[in-house]
Amino acid sequence: MQCNIDARGRAARLAGGIIALVAGIVLAALRGLDVLPGVWPWIVAAALMAFGAFGIFEARAGWCALRAMGFKTRL
Repeated sequence: MQCNIDARGRAARLAGGIIALVAGIVLAALRGLDVLPGVWPWIVAAALMAFGAFGIFEARAGWCALRAMGFKTRL
């Protein structure tokens, strides 16, 4: 896991991770309050929180999983 993104890429991944994490928490709260019915809000909330946490990890580590696999990203 070598550093493969610059400061702009780290900032973008941190912002995206925070947004996804907050969205997952809000969605879970809405489901917990029975505003949204069914099991799908739990699944989507869990996925958002997992992807958000991974984005924050990428920002802190300075490492991008897609770039490590050989894909070119804009940031």
